[in-house]
Amino acid sequence: MKIGIIGAGNIGQVLAEHFTKCGHDVNIANSRGPDSLRDVERTTGATAVEARDAVKGAELIVVTIPQAKVPDLPKDLFAGVPANVVVVDTGNYYPQQRDGRIEEIEKGMPESRWVEQQIGRPVVKAFNNIYAAHLRKGGKPAGTPGRIALPVSGDDHRAKTIVMKLIDEMGFDAVDNGEIDDSWRQQPATPVYTADFDAEGVREALKKADPVRKPEWRATDRSPGTFENPA
Repeated sequence: MKIGIIGAGNIGQVLAEHFTKCGHDVNIANSRGPDSLRDVERTTGATAVEARDAVKGAELIVVTIPQAKVPDLPKDLFAGVPANVVVVDTGNYYPQQRDGRIEEIEKGMPESRWVEQQIGRPVVKAFNNIYAAHLRKGGKPAGTPGRIALPVSGDDHRAKTIVMKLIDEMGFDAVDNGEIDDSWRQQPATPVYTADFDAEGVREALKKADPVRKPEWRATDRSPGTFENPA
């Protein structure tokens, strides 16, 4: 499969590494251009390109950039990209640490529904609830007891199936978390977030999620601060 990754942070690099090891053709891009990604090319096996080239001809596109930067993507980035191309959103809203206030999310819109509105494409939400280091090293063969499972949300069954197959290839179980309007169940501060549960544990954690965003995950008048000093 030809995969384009927009964003070369921790999760973007780990995904590039996994996908190339699984035999996929991977292009990766960031906001600074391919010359800034030569080390990433060497460590992941992906090809560094401009953002428009990452989506060109891709069968699956991963958007893995800070939430607040999503509106800064080129408005025509997906122009010419067929409607059946799967788009994965790995992002999380960190208002006090990084993103500042995003009013629609503060009012209860699921993070990935907001992303859809910004990029004009339906998305599948995945890879957002696990630390990058655990995603890099935590994969196990199918059937291994305690195999880490990842929740997947999306409105398109075909798109979710493709993403869930990739997750299995990477060494993790995938759990269907319903539609994008259900994706709040895997956002930060929910029981499944960074918990590394197996499939049954993920299902139970998703059931226990509370839709009310906790105060420490809401913007303040001083937001954003940093991850070391949230504000």
